[in-house]
Amino acid sequence: MVRYGAFGKPMDAKTRSKVSSREAVTIARIVKVNHAGEYGAIRIYSAQIAVASLFYPEAVSALAEMLAHEKKHCAKFSAAMPARNARPCRMMSLWSWGGWALGFLTSLIGKRGVWTCTAAVEAAVHRHLEDQLNFLSGRDAELGDIIASIQEEELSHLHHAESQIETGDFRGGFLYRIISIATDAVIWLSTWGDSTKMARDLQSLRASR
Repeated sequence: MVRYGAFGKPMDAKTRSKVSSREAVTIARIVKVNHAGEYGAIRIYSAQIAVASLFYPEAVSALAEMLAHEKKHCAKFSAAMPARNARPCRMMSLWSWGGWALGFLTSLIGKRGVWTCTAAVEAAVHRHLEDQLNFLSGRDAELGDIIASIQEEELSHLHHAESQIETGDFRGGFLYRIISIATDAVIWLSTWGDSTKMARDLQSLRASR
């Protein structure tokens, strides 16, 4: 069975020898869950913009910019899927309706709810992207580059959200914790537990340094 690299081109023998069948499956799951996650983010921001436009329109501009970023990210992961034998996540409906519900409900709380949601989701996403970049090193450089470029914009979302929350103890709040746990859980389910292994691998690498 021929394994494929970026843009559907067959991997050369050197690259193919570095990537086992199990690693290829993990790479496919990374693309799949990232695509689903970006679509979930699109749904979150879309719902928040709908509510914010009615009650606190001053937040719409920043949310619209973040939404544009997420649409671009989703398209990049969608384009990366065929070459890595990845298909859209079977849990897309959960990402879709769960994202919309999360965006809608948090926006009803007000601007603090919106930015706490953004901070919690983006912090969880950042952790997982770090784990993925560690795994992809030496295995899929192009996908790693895509994720690294996207990570910069995701971090800008996180920093903006944190700057909009008045108190510094929001990370210990109930809403933040629940959203973080839910985000991690959906990522874990969508990767069949691969996210846990990648996190452990990165922790081991850091401990060895």
